Amino acid sequence: MLSWEFRPNVVGGLGKAVTELVPALVAEGVEVHLVTPRAGDAPEVERVRDGAGSLVVHRVKAPHGDVYDIHTIAEQTNRALEERARQVVDDLGGVDLIHVHDWLVAFAGIPLKHAYKVPLLATIHATEYGRHRGNVATDLSRAIHSLEWWLSYEAWRIICCSHFMADEVGTAFRAPLDKVDAIPNGIDSAPFDSLDGLDLASFRAGYAAPDEQIVFCVGRVVYEKGAQVLLEAFPRVLAEYPKAKLVVTGDGPNLAAVRARARELGIADRVCLTGFVPIEVRNRLFKVADVAVFPSLYEPFGIVALEAMVARTPVVVSNVGGLAEVVKHAETGILVYPNDVESLAWGVLHTLRRPDWARQRAENAYRVAVEEYNWRAIARRTIGVYERVVAERRAAEW
Repeated sequence: MLSWEFRPNVVGGLGKAVTELVPALVAEGVEVHLVTPRAGDAPEVERVRDGAGSLVVHRVKAPHGDVYDIHTIAEQTNRALEERARQVVDDLGGVDLIHVHDWLVAFAGIPLKHAYKVPLLATIHATEYGRHRGNVATDLSRAIHSLEWWLSYEAWRIICCSHFMADEVGTAFRAPLDKVDAIPNGIDSAPFDSLDGLDLASFRAGYAAPDEQIVFCVGRVVYEKGAQVLLEAFPRVLAEYPKAKLVVTGDGPNLAAVRARARELGIADRVCLTGFVPIEVRNRLFKVADVAVFPSLYEPFGIVALEAMVARTPVVVSNVGGLAEVVKHAETGILVYPNDVESLAWGVLHTLRRPDWARQRAENAYRVAVEEYNWRAIARRTIGVYERVVAERRAAEW
């Protein structure tokens, strides 16, 4: 397996998904050798055994030099990833398949496929086409889009985290949909369950008074995550709930603009933009919030919605992408029109007005999350794809 991110180097949803999936695969009896860039003082080689399976993490040092964009950085780093992966395969005497996550490791994964005549399985977590709403206009975007197309072409099969993403891969890369499997990301409820019964009043007081409602949003502050839409909707919430408090955690290039807009709207004293916070703080904020809101304009999956669900926090999400597949309207949350200020304000107000209904939806959501989205179940589905690919390879000429 090749991944650009793995613990402790977890920046986005890709890193979180791989970090959670791999131990679940190992627990189900899979032997995984994961090759990934090294971050900080993480060990170069890490060995883990759990049940019948095992994991060896091989971390390689990324080369230093004058690099100007993520495409160039990835290309140079992949040389080291490929070299280490070749050593691993040679030492093992072969592997059953190569599983890569997104284009960031395609430079290494594709040559390995051809060198060892081993099937290449690609998980595509998001696309440049989707992030830019089909407008891959810059040189960098075109380069990334081309590499994503190449990866989808070379892959024996493709895994996507939602049916929405499977359709996007078909549209963006003309990939045959019969070689695409939709397997969602999962969630571990344990970090949130461990907070049940704790007195979080003093923690909550750091963000809001006891009589203030917390409207919580977490995610990178970039255009496609929609924090700017939530900000525009918030004065409508304040008109009915003047003591409501908007708490947004996450960093990103739009953070300064969102902060300036809050001042322009005259609501800066009701908005808390924290920037990056540790995962433990995020988890506690989920538990003390009255409603968690995810107003994305583009969302391949939306792991944050699952986090809110296992925290038993009522959710309001945009009816887009994977969010619309995870959250069922009026059953496990509220769906609103994307990029629609009035609709988003309605969703938040509806949740705050009827806390009894909101609690019932939150309980439904928790049950669905732990039963259908636990990582062991997701790992078993992934193993099913592994077994299919291996069987097809054995029956086929290269």
